[in-house]
Amino acid sequence: MSTTENLTRILRKTHPEDMDAFLKENSEHMIDSDKPFASYMKQILKRNGVLQTEAFIYADIPEHYGYRILSEERHTRQRDVILRLCIAGRLTTDETQRALKLYGMSPLYAKIPRDAVIMVALNQRMDDVHEVDALLISNRMKALEKCGAGD
Repeated sequence: MSTTENLTRILRKTHPEDMDAFLKENSEHMIDSDKPFASYMKQILKRNGVLQTEAFIYADIPEHYGYRILSEERHTRQRDVILRLCIAGRLTTDETQRALKLYGMSPLYAKIPRDAVIMVALNQRMDDVHEVDALLISNRMKALEKCGAGD
């Protein structure tokens, strides 16, 4: 059972007067509501044993830009940049879906062929962006876009 499912199960039985105790007991699983994407990604990267710097290198994203994206100091309109970070950070399909939603982007959709290929890559635990790009290209689809200067 995922942490989210477990917390949801506990919350079903939690009374309002017990919320303070619930929040204290589960603080390491909670996400900062001011910067939910940043909080979530930092938790997942730490759990997966991936340093932020490594994620930027593996995602082929400039380090200074990556830090600004992960801290939510800067916002990108390029969904592929977030996907690159998710792949490099070894996120599962479900975690990637959540990261996209927290960032304010549409989740992967199985009926969109390119998204379907990316979902297969995530399901197969491909954590190399170049390998995912090769899979996309071999299926006659464009590779994941790199971050642009005017992003």
